[in-house]
Amino acid sequence: MNIEFFLDGKAVTAEPGQTIMDVAKANGITIPGLCGEKRISKTTSCFVCVVRDKKTGKFLPSCSARPTPGQDIEVTHPEVLEMRRTALNLLLSEHNGDCEAPCTIACPAHAAVEEYVRAAANGDFTEALRIIKERIPMPMTIGRVCPRFCEKQCRRNIGGEPVAINEFKRLAADKCFDTFMEELPALSGKQVAVIGGGPAGLAAAYYLRRLGIAATVFEMMPKAGGMTRYGIPEYRLPKTILDREISHFSKMGIQFEFGKKLGDDLQLSDLQKKFDAVITAVGCWQASGMRCEGEELAVSGIDFLREVIENDCVAANPGKVLVVGGGNTAMDCLRTSVRLGSPEVICIYRRSEAEMPAEKIEIHEAKEEGVKFQFLTAPVKLEKRNGKLVLTCQKMVLGEPDASGRRKPVPEAGSDFEIEADTVIAAIGQKTAAPAGLPVDRYGCLDTQDDHVTVGEKLYAAGDCVSGAATVVEAVASGRRAALAAARDLLGAPMPKEETIFVSRGNWQDLTRDELVVLRDDLSEAPREKLNYIPLAERKTSFKEVCATMTPEQIAAEGKRCIECSCSDKHDCKLRKFAEEAGCSTDAYAGVRQPAVYDVRHPEIIQDRGKCIKCGVCVKICKEVVNKSLLSLQKRGFKSCVSTAFGAALPDSCRECGECINACPTGALDWRKKR
Repeated sequence: MNIEFFLDGKAVTAEPGQTIMDVAKANGITIPGLCGEKRISKTTSCFVCVVRDKKTGKFLPSCSARPTPGQDIEVTHPEVLEMRRTALNLLLSEHNGDCEAPCTIACPAHAAVEEYVRAAANGDFTEALRIIKERIPMPMTIGRVCPRFCEKQCRRNIGGEPVAINEFKRLAADKCFDTFMEELPALSGKQVAVIGGGPAGLAAAYYLRRLGIAATVFEMMPKAGGMTRYGIPEYRLPKTILDREISHFSKMGIQFEFGKKLGDDLQLSDLQKKFDAVITAVGCWQASGMRCEGEELAVSGIDFLREVIENDCVAANPGKVLVVGGGNTAMDCLRTSVRLGSPEVICIYRRSEAEMPAEKIEIHEAKEEGVKFQFLTAPVKLEKRNGKLVLTCQKMVLGEPDASGRRKPVPEAGSDFEIEADTVIAAIGQKTAAPAGLPVDRYGCLDTQDDHVTVGEKLYAAGDCVSGAATVVEAVASGRRAALAAARDLLGAPMPKEETIFVSRGNWQDLTRDELVVLRDDLSEAPREKLNYIPLAERKTSFKEVCATMTPEQIAAEGKRCIECSCSDKHDCKLRKFAEEAGCSTDAYAGVRQPAVYDVRHPEIIQDRGKCIKCGVCVKICKEVVNKSLLSLQKRGFKSCVSTAFGAALPDSCRECGECINACPTGALDWRKKR
C-alpha cells in the first residue's frame, strides 16, 4: 500500500519499501549521501543524507528511513543543511589525500598540470596542448617566461630537483601550435571590446570567442603582445615565436585595431555604445621611481627594454651600467646591457640575495654572463659630473620583516659611497596609469567588485591594471575570469564552478622522502633533464634564444620523474563533490589527520587508508555482493580502519572484480593506473 507524506511541504507518495531518499529522487530532489548502496544492507554511517521529521524534530538518515503516513519531512531547511555540512566537515577533518596535485594548485591559471605532463610524456603532444589551452592560451610564451609556480611546489624537490614542467608546455606548443585549432561555437551575435592587446586582453578575447562571443582588441602599440613584446627581451622570448602565437588569435576570428589608446584615440563611452560590453586590460606601463634625489637622470627599466626591442636589438653601447632593482625586469635590463656590449654591469639591490624577488634561474644566468651584484645597497642621490653619472649609495642591514614578509632594509650610519656610471637604469617596479573616468583603489589599480573583474555594468577589467604588475600566467588567468564574467552577463551562461575543496598531504617543504605517496611502478630516480644552452660567449654577444626546447626523448624521460600526486578518484569523489556543494572547509575542525598509509602490493589496486571515511560499504559489498569476506573494519576509535585479515595483500583475483572500487565514495580503494 502506498504511503502519502510531505517533503518540504509538498505532498508525495512512497511505494512499499522505498526510503525517503528514494522518494526524494523520484520527485527531483537530490539528497547527498556517501554510504548508500542499493545492493547491500543499510550502513547509515556517514550521516550526510540527514533529513528532519518536522513533527518530532528528529534527524533521520534518509538512505534507510522509510516514510510513515502523514509524515512531514524537511529536506532543505537551514538546520538540515547545517547538519549535513557538519557531518561533511567532520569527515574532511581527518581525511588525508591529495584532491589535486600541488603543482596544479600552485598554478595561477589552475592548468591541469599532471594531465598534460602525462600526455606529453606519452608522446601525445596534441592532447597535451588541448589540456594546456583550456587554461593557458599562450603556451609558447608562458612555456618560456613563466616563473614556474608549479615547479616550486613539485614534490620532487624533496632531495632533488622538480620536474621540468614548463618544458612540457613549451614542447607541446612548439610542435603542435600551428596545426591546432579549438572547436569554436557559432557566434551568438554579442560583441565585446577588449582594451589592451597584452596577455590579459588576448586571453579575454580568446575565451570570449570560445564562448561564442565576438571580440575586438584595441591596442595602443603597433603590434599585440603588450609586455610580452615590449618588455621581455628577445633572448628570452623571440618575437618570431610571439608572432606565431598571436597569429592564432586572428585565425580564430578575433579582430585587432592597432594604434588606439584609451583616452586619446578611443573613448570608453563610444565603445560602450557600440559594443555589448567592454573589458579593460591596459597593463602597467608607468614606471616607479627610485625615490631619491636626481632620479630623473635615470632611465626606467621598461623604457630601456622597450627601446631596445623596438629597434630590433640594435642600440648603442650603454657603457658602464648600474641597474637599481631586484626583480625580473632588473635581470632583463642587466642581461640586455651585457648583450649591448657594456664593459661592466652592476646590480644594486637594497636587500640580500635571499630576498630578491627575481627568479633564481634569472639571477644565476645573469651571474654566468658576468653581471656583478651589490646587495644591501640602496641609492641616495643621482647626479651628473663631468659627463658621467654618479650614484651615491649607502649600505643597509636587514631589520624586522615588513608587510611583504621580507626583512626590512635599514640604513647603516656613515656608510655612504659613490659609484660612477654611464647609464643608470631604475627597475624598481611598475604601476597602472588608470584611464580617466574609471574607479581606482588606494594603490591606483582599477577598483573591481568581489569577483575581481567587474568594474560596472557590462564593464570589466583584467590583468595588471587590476592586480598591479604581475606575471604573464597571472594575467591570462585574470583575462579568462573577465571573459567568463562577461559571458555570464551577456549570455546568461553560468560561471563554471571552480573547485574549492583541496585536501592536501602537504607541500614538499612539510614532507620527508619517506612520507611521499608514490603509486607508479616506473618512477624514475634519474636527475632532472638539463636544458641545452647556446655557448656562453654567444649568449653574451647576441640576442639569440638562450636555450633550445627539450626534445621528445628528454620529455619522455622527464615525465617518468613525475610522482603523479593527485588523487586517482579526483573526478568522481563524492566527498569532495558534496563538500563543495555544501560550502564546507577542510579546516573547519582541527585535528590530527589519518596517516597516509597506503598499500600498493596488488599490481592493479590501491588501498589508501588516509582517504578512508570508514563508511563500511566496501566491507559489505565484498561480503554481501561478491560473497567473500576479504575486508573488515578493524580496531576501535580513531585507529579503526578497513583492512584484510592479518594485513595480507588483496588477492590477485580482485583484479577481475573491482566491486569495492566502484562503490568507494572517496578513492580509498581505486585502480592504480590513473584513468
